[in-house]
Formats: sequence, C-alpha cells, structure tokens
Amino acid sequence: MKKLRVAVIGAGFWGRNHLRVLKDLPEADLVAVCDVNRERVDSASRRYGIRSYVNSDDLYRKEDVDAVTICVWSAELYSESIKALNAGKHIFVEKPMASQSKEAEEILETAKSQNLYLTVGFIERFNPAVRRLKKAIDDGKIGEPVSATGKRVSKWPERLGDIGVVKDTAIHDIDLMRFIFNEDPITVYARAGRLRHRRFEDYVQVMLTFPDGKSAFLEANWLTPYKVRQLIVTGSEAIITVDYITQEIKIDTSNQTLIPRYRWEEPLKMELKHFVDSVLNNDSFLVTGMDGVKALKIAEAILESAEKNKLLELDL
Repeated sequence: MKKLRVAVIGAGFWGRNHLRVLKDLPEADLVAVCDVNRERVDSASRRYGIRSYVNSDDLYRKEDVDAVTICVWSAELYSESIKALNAGKHIFVEKPMASQSKEAEEILETAKSQNLYLTVGFIERFNPAVRRLKKAIDDGKIGEPVSATGKRVSKWPERLGDIGVVKDTAIHDIDLMRFIFNEDPITVYARAGRLRHRRFEDYVQVMLTFPDGKSAFLEANWLTPYKVRQLIVTGSEAIITVDYITQEIKIDTSNQTLIPRYRWEEPLKMELKHFVDSVLNNDSFLVTGMDGVKALKIAEAILESAEKNKLLELDL
C-alpha cells in the first residue's frame, strides 16, 4: 500500500496530538518532527521513533517527505506554510491559517502556483455530530433553517499568547456557520472586550446575517469556569442541538424529543485521515484554503465591528 511520507512542524500542545494520530494511521508514514524547543522535539523523536529537527529548513534538505502538518504558534503559521510550499510539500496548516487574511491569501496563491495541496485545520467539520447535523439540514429534516447559535466558552488556555479569542476560538464557529448554511454572511455586528488579558480580547458576542434571512449568533470567551462547546440550529420544523465534546445530538420537534445514540469517534483522526487520503488519491478537500481566507476575513470584520461598535457589510 502506498503511504504518504509526512512530518509534523510544531511539537507543542496540538502538535503532539498530530504525531500520535499520524503514527497510528496505516496510510501515513511519519518520518520526522520539527520544533524550536530541542528538549520537546527530542522527546517526541524518542517516543515515536522518528528523526528530530529544530529548524524546518534542515528537515526539508535532509528528509524526503511528501507533506507536512503545521502546528506552530499562530504568528508563525504564515512563514512555516510558505517555507513548506516553496520546498514542494503539500500542507495541512492549523487554524487560523495565518495571523492576517492577507497572509492567508498569499499562502493560498503560493499553493496554487506550486500546484500543491493545501487544507486548513477546521476540525469541527469532521466532528461526527456536525456531519450528522449537516446531513439532516441538507435532507430537509428540520424544514427551512432559520438561525444557528454557537457557544464556545472555557477558562483561559495557558498555551495561548499570540491571538485573541476571535481568531483562536470563535473562528471554528465562523467557519461552521458558512459550512452548515452553504453560503457567506453579508453583515456582521460584534461586541468584544478584555477582562483578564491586556493584549487581546477574551470575550466576544457576534451576529452574522445571511442573504436569505438566516442569522447566526456566536458567543466565545475565556472567562467561564467550565468548558461548553454547543451548536443549536433552529428550523421551521425542528431544532437540533449538538454537543461538540460528547457528540450527542438532540432533535426537538413539535411532538417529541429524539436523542439518537452513536459511537464516539475522534475528529482529529478523521481530519488527518482525510488529508492523507486526499493527497494520496488526488481528491478534493472538505476544507479549502479559501475557507481559511474567508474565515479570517470575517474574524477581522468582527474585531473591527467591535472596535467601532457598528454593523459592517461583508464582501467575501
């Protein structure tokens, strides 16, 4: 069986999960890992029996890899993505893809010019509960969709330090609203602030409107004492509630409440398998580089709306 030779750039909190999953994927051949922290990268090297590097330039010179997954700090996503693409590697770049939409656009254009695959780590699209919700909407099971509400709140994540809650956390729900409604929002209004962090916003509330009257409401913060990851979609015939963490779905109609039971599956495993399979089979990605660009543009509009305290029109 042909395998995709892959390396992981970044061995921190999320990069370690990439290493674990890729090592177990039969379709992947995990070759190497790179991280600026020598102790951390050597630990990953010993654990998975792969070669380690502290500079990705060295990795690309010495290793024959087909693709890389990029799990570095948000401020470094752009430079590492461009470096990998210029080295001729297909890339999976974690959200938010880059610090700014202009950088994301350059990554996208570079991938196109090099004829290389590019996908972005919007993991919730691979959450089995979201996939079932999307199918129910597309099959007309809830009637005409009217609105969606996403809630993504938790304590302050110690691992962060280079972006705020909008680009790190709310960006998942920004992408999901485009995904489940199959269209781009046309206006945004947001309120945001800083209570525990001086450099970046740590809470935000957002309203997005869509061309045919649908609306989306997003709440994200790093202030609450416990984690909530929830999506509610209201239709003309039913309401569907999804818990991202437990993957439980609840369907409320006028005369009954249904809670189907499904086996829990790891979204990251499904996401990385999709990346590996798509590259090996020359298939299209569920998440494109343009999805990453648009999510960042919406995130930037959210921050601008909150700063100016005004409704903004979007042109995506």
